[in-house]
Amino acid sequence: MRLALCLPLLAMAAAPATAAAPPHLVPQGNTKQLIVDDKPFLILGGELGNSTASDLAALKPHWDDFRRLHMNTVVAPAYWELIEPAEGRFDWSSVDGLLADARGAGQHLVLLWFGSWKNSMSAYVPGWVKRDQARFPRAQRPDGQGSEILSPLAPANVAADARAFAALMAHLKAVDGDRQTVILVQVENEMGMLPTARDRSPTADAAFAAPVPRALTDWLVRHRATLAPELKALWEANGARISGDWRSVFGAGPAGEEVFSAWCFALHADAVARAGKAAYDLPMYVNVALNRPGSAPGDYPSGGPVPHLVDVWKAGAPDIDLIAPDIYFRDFGEILDRYARPDNALFIPEANQAGRAESPAEAMLAFGRYGAFGFSPFSIENAKGPGAAALGEAYDLLDQLAPLILAARGTGRMTGFRPKVSFDGAVDDAPQTATLGDYRITASFLDTWAPKEGQRTETHGALVIRLGPDDYAVAGSGVTFTFAPVTPGPPQAGLERVEEGHYVDGVWRRGRVLNGDQTHQGRFVRLPSGSWGIQRVRLYRYR
Repeated sequence: MRLALCLPLLAMAAAPATAAAPPHLVPQGNTKQLIVDDKPFLILGGELGNSTASDLAALKPHWDDFRRLHMNTVVAPAYWELIEPAEGRFDWSSVDGLLADARGAGQHLVLLWFGSWKNSMSAYVPGWVKRDQARFPRAQRPDGQGSEILSPLAPANVAADARAFAALMAHLKAVDGDRQTVILVQVENEMGMLPTARDRSPTADAAFAAPVPRALTDWLVRHRATLAPELKALWEANGARISGDWRSVFGAGPAGEEVFSAWCFALHADAVARAGKAAYDLPMYVNVALNRPGSAPGDYPSGGPVPHLVDVWKAGAPDIDLIAPDIYFRDFGEILDRYARPDNALFIPEANQAGRAESPAEAMLAFGRYGAFGFSPFSIENAKGPGAAALGEAYDLLDQLAPLILAARGTGRMTGFRPKVSFDGAVDDAPQTATLGDYRITASFLDTWAPKEGQRTETHGALVIRLGPDDYAVAGSGVTFTFAPVTPGPPQAGLERVEEGHYVDGVWRRGRVLNGDQTHQGRFVRLPSGSWGIQRVRLYRYR
């Protein structure tokens, strides 16, 4: 009897641990959380140059650099031409080698599917696709000349791309499903038409003359109040019609043609994503080659998920989980304003070139104010000099703060500060305010304890997390904070205690107590320029 009672306990002890669910997105507040190994995950990333991952031996020395930068994720291409050199014959050596090297370095991977398009061109498709233009037709220019862009309207193009991507995802599930090295997948790369707004092939002309699909017009009607202003104005200028061909609904000009292109590219991307998810259901996104202000369709990869076309993509590609902007322009915050939407969790896969002095401040803004779950400068293997060192310091802080950031995302308990920078690079370093809980926080970007001349305030940035009714964590560089109550009670806020320190496994380890000169005897909280640090602040109120 005693042995019988023990048997179930022995069986329970011997049972294998339940496998973690694959990486996925779950709602949290007004955003979504990326879950990896059953825990929320914050991507502190860097994207490789376009060709770097095709030579794993040349990449190998850089893995130690990534560790020193406190990265946890490398964003790297998977090349269709290397994976399927002959139709139906797959070579996984480039993928498996990348997986092995990432695991050895303790890094996760975001894989970029360089399939039908890379920076709008079809440069990474296999040779057997490039050579058979009858089977795999190209987009055409108005004069009938072909282009280096596969047509998204050709069923054979969609089918070949989707089959290869599904094979990749099935392979990842087989070799990585229990390891979760790959946590996110990009479908294609910076899709869009050049140098015209749309494909001018006979097939595309016929589709442009056909009725606009109800799926798109229904989306416009349902979301009319929140549509991107440019798309809303274009649709309404043509009578806000809910039926008719593309010319009658969106006009005959390049702007209307670009809406058509966006729909075609979105359908292709969605078909590829859907095939991939059927094999291995990982979170998937598309990235964006942004348009310059005042540029016309065709001057940039037109029809991609640029800010004024996000709604078209949301309607046409429901299997794409998010749209991620590649940001190479200086007006970083204004761009994030367009993509940080309730229906679009924010990830920045290419945050300009790695090693820029502005990157750490941009990261603080992205995570703090906009609730991003990931940040990743481009060409990370080439990051050098003071800018790279500063990024490593900032990533160290963000890694320490990750449990707090992840808990605060989407809840209104966190914000970020950085001077506003215009497209042409003009810096507005006027103080900014935000309210968290019972206090209004004012952030100043000029370090009054350092010479004003030579201060690059666009490199100053910080995030603030509300830890409790009177408790805050501040982290960053070059920002000074003051606090004022916004709720009934004593009208002034004082600094009861300010500590510098760091977090170890989520536990605060105090360094100096800064209630003296460092806070100007309780007048402000200062994160000095030239270094990156964390401070804990406790406030009190007085008359």
